[in-house]
Amino acid sequence: MATTPRRATIERRTTETEIHLELDLDGTGQYDIDTGVGFLDHMLAQIARHGRIDLKIRTKGDTHIDFHHTAEDTGIVLGEAIRQALGNKAGIVRYGSAIVPLDEALVQCALDLSGRPFLACHLPVTGKVGEFDAELAEEVFRAIAFNGGITLHLTALAGKNTHHLIEAAFKAFARALRVAKEVEPGSNEIPSTKGVL
Repeated sequence: MATTPRRATIERRTTETEIHLELDLDGTGQYDIDTGVGFLDHMLAQIARHGRIDLKIRTKGDTHIDFHHTAEDTGIVLGEAIRQALGNKAGIVRYGSAIVPLDEALVQCALDLSGRPFLACHLPVTGKVGEFDAELAEEVFRAIAFNGGITLHLTALAGKNTHHLIEAAFKAFARALRVAKEVEPGSNEIPSTKGVL
């Protein structure tokens, strides 16, 4: 465990969304999430539970238009919170990967808490899950990666059910992040030959 709390609280207000987010990287997977978009709440809960991150989110967005701003802006704030809570990243594992099955779906995630944002997302999802546009899943991951300074690769290895593919992706991201954010016992070094991340 880190010797200092790895937490962040962020408020973000725009003409499209109002967001309050609290995050504890060293939590137990507790969550209290209300974005006004049920499927998005369900996916963010996967990050908390499987990433062992305590997460509270309140988002009020212009959902009368569509869910795009709510999904993207919540991802932006979550990425910012992860980056802030990681601090200078001394002692962290830095890299994480996971392969998660969900029925017929199988999704691989590999990530690097490098400070260099990048997203390679290969999830063949279309249409809707309930009222949620499947294409918004990639927008959430892009917002997290670019605002969290994360190099993120997501690849579907198998699957055809859109709900299963998206949920497996969020769970795989959570499990990979859970590994990468951990602090190596007895280490206080920056995990880079550059000396900074």
